[in-house]
Amino acid sequence: MGNLLERAKAEVPQFTELMHRYQRSMSVLGRSKTTFRNYASHMANISLHFGKIPTELDPEQIHEYLFLLQKRSKTPSQTYFKHTVYGLRFLLKTEGLDYTFLKLPQIKQEKKLPVVLSKQEVWSMLLQCQLLKHKILIGLLYGCGLRCMEARNLRIQDLDFDRKQLKVVQGKNKKDRYLPLSEHLIRGLKLYINTEKPVEYLFNGQPNGIAGGDFDCRYSQRGVQWVVKETAKRAGILKDVHTHTLRHTYATHLLEDGLDIVSLKNLLGHENIETTMEYLHVAQCGRPLVFSPLDTLFEQCTPNSK
Repeated sequence: MGNLLERAKAEVPQFTELMHRYQRSMSVLGRSKTTFRNYASHMANISLHFGKIPTELDPEQIHEYLFLLQKRSKTPSQTYFKHTVYGLRFLLKTEGLDYTFLKLPQIKQEKKLPVVLSKQEVWSMLLQCQLLKHKILIGLLYGCGLRCMEARNLRIQDLDFDRKQLKVVQGKNKKDRYLPLSEHLIRGLKLYINTEKPVEYLFNGQPNGIAGGDFDCRYSQRGVQWVVKETAKRAGILKDVHTHTLRHTYATHLLEDGLDIVSLKNLLGHENIETTMEYLHVAQCGRPLVFSPLDTLFEQCTPNSK
């Protein structure tokens, strides 16, 4: 991405000044560096494609470019296309222009229910972990509902075994929160810390993937994702399992075990209760279990039922 931006700065007039305002606006509004890098790369691609910055283009040129992206996309979600539109929206906001300036399309929000594992599937994943480090990682992702970044940022000092709590420091939306720690997880954490002796971060990794360096760094996002997917594969789970799947499963299982929706909202660190309420569509609680008419058909029509 760095090379792409440098190339756009060198080849496209006014791109350097535009990106300075773009980055400044994102920083002031509290957007992450990752968001800036993502959107900036899309702005660089558009600028290099036309040889001019996006605000010098007309709606016809933008629509033709977006049409080109749609034709290139191989995924139903067309993530690249959507992020280009989001990046352009933020650019117009930065420059004090209305969305109608480039007649940007509306992006329909996909209504998808989360993938949720059964308790037996979670148990199978824990049994299939080949390393204690991996078992503790999956135990925390499921047992505390942590986001991937929150697990990576977790420091030894954030664990309070006496109060049976874990502190998430500056999670999403720059919020701290406390989460309850299971007795089973506490035993595993103590064993892991005594055995592996992690430094600062609970899950230390290798800097830039190079062995033999300073290990006082976080476990990589790719490393966490690999552990979850490989463990699910060894457990024979056919569902599409990601790190966030364990968070979805945590929320759903807590609802099914009787936790109220407001408490769950606080544990998950959601800004709005509406986000948490989506789990009510998945959890089997508070109402009679849904069943298939095939069950009553077999009960009423098979010879043994009469």
